[in-house]
Amino acid sequence: MLRTRCWLIRSMLIVAALLARGWPEAGISGSAQAADFTARQLTEAFHKAGVDHVPDYSNSDLSFLDLSNIDFKGATLYRANMFGVDLTHSNLKGANLSGVMLDRAIVVQSDFSGANLSGASLMRPSINISLDRNSADAPKFAGANLRAIRLTAMMDGADFRGADLTDAKLGPHEPRADISSMPGSLMRGSDFSGAILRRADLMWAKLAFSKFVGADLRDASLIGADLSRVDFSGADLTGADLTDADLDGAILAGVRGLDSVKGLATVKHLPVLVP
Repeated sequence: MLRTRCWLIRSMLIVAALLARGWPEAGISGSAQAADFTARQLTEAFHKAGVDHVPDYSNSDLSFLDLSNIDFKGATLYRANMFGVDLTHSNLKGANLSGVMLDRAIVVQSDFSGANLSGASLMRPSINISLDRNSADAPKFAGANLRAIRLTAMMDGADFRGADLTDAKLGPHEPRADISSMPGSLMRGSDFSGAILRRADLMWAKLAFSKFVGADLRDASLIGADLSRVDFSGADLTGADLTDADLDGAILAGVRGLDSVKGLATVKHLPVLVP
């Protein structure tokens, strides 16, 4: 019964992505033509790949393919179109996904640890196999290169430990009603410990109960963000913008750069700062 339900929900997600293909005026840029390869061709190629041969599908159209449960073996997918692709339980550790389009992808328990997603687009992905949100379904980005990534998502419980999110844009992007239109990303209970978030845009993000232990948040924008119960122990907030942010119950032990934080007077529920 559970397997049938999960299959049905995944089918609904794929159908929704296919329907979205017909709405280019809404800012959705999925390809209207068939992918360059079939899922079977890719599965066979990745299965045969070895350490002396890294699969290269740069600039390929792989949109809407079911690539779930696949070990990509560090493949190169530079600037590939992976709009609406299903990557459920897939292993993309160390893969080169620079500039790739992963909008509307299904990334349930996908592992992007150590991957290069610099300049990639990951807008409105699906991370749950049921209608109930479960943080255990969130993807992993530990140690990944996420510099300048565009990411707007409901991704509670994601693992960003040690990732490089310099210049990443995780806040709302477009004023018009297109694929990026969300009040802000939902990443409650996520782990950004040791991550680099210099100049990152986290405007209006919902980050309650997340960890930023030892994170580099210099010049980051946290305007209007929900930072309640967030652990900032040892983080560097030099030059960060906390205008209208909510720090109810946040831990600020050992935080550096508080004297240079912007908008500190407008912060809601600012914890008592012990000199």
